[in-house]
Amino acid sequence: MIIVTNRKTIVLAISVILVVILAITAFVFGRSSGTAQVMSYEQVVKPIDRGNTDNNYIAFTCNVDWGNEVIPEMLEVLREKEVKITFFVTGRWAKTFPEIFQTIIDEGHEIGSHGYQHLNYSTMNLQQNLDEIQRAENVIMEYTKVKPKYFAPPSGAYNEYTLTAADQLGYQTILWTMDTIDWRTGSTKDIILKRILDKEEHKGGIVLMHPMAETAKALPELIDALRAKGLEIGRVSDVL
Repeated sequence: MIIVTNRKTIVLAISVILVVILAITAFVFGRSSGTAQVMSYEQVVKPIDRGNTDNNYIAFTCNVDWGNEVIPEMLEVLREKEVKITFFVTGRWAKTFPEIFQTIIDEGHEIGSHGYQHLNYSTMNLQQNLDEIQRAENVIMEYTKVKPKYFAPPSGAYNEYTLTAADQLGYQTILWTMDTIDWRTGSTKDIILKRILDKEEHKGGIVLMHPMAETAKALPELIDALRAKGLEIGRVSDVL
């Protein structure tokens, strides 16, 4: 056994050991699915649930993965009311119903990404999130020829990997301020109207809806009621 009697040598040896331990810890932690890198994104890249409250715009968003039979009725109302909104479509829906998707584009509505499939993104790792968003983009751009700027995760479910993936692919992650909850059983036209109109602050808000029959019925009254409050109904880009 060798005994080191030089105090400087002992201090140096301890310092080297500590540096090695810290380096190994950082390496192992950094390799655990990229958590260290991704967590930093969550602190900076926040999902957006409201726009600028200093203007008079309120945004309507329609998340589409089903309900194609209702969309023509909604488009007719929006056309008559001269309103352009944001449609967040899944890649698989756009691929399955290209004619309806093309009509939405031709009508001048803003197109956002809803991912490729209606999955629970909060359970997916970074690569899975990247793949789903990129697949959707590939399909959407076949028709729009323009890269979407906004991504709405299905059901509003996301984790730090979702935020990281969206940011890396050039998207802003969009949630909502007011939810019609129109998909829930018993959501009649009047209930949908009440859920939105009873809110105190509408300026800069983002309203979430889906292509549901009762939503289509509520849409003209909702537009008129919000306009009566001095608001302009528009797209996500109008409130940001």
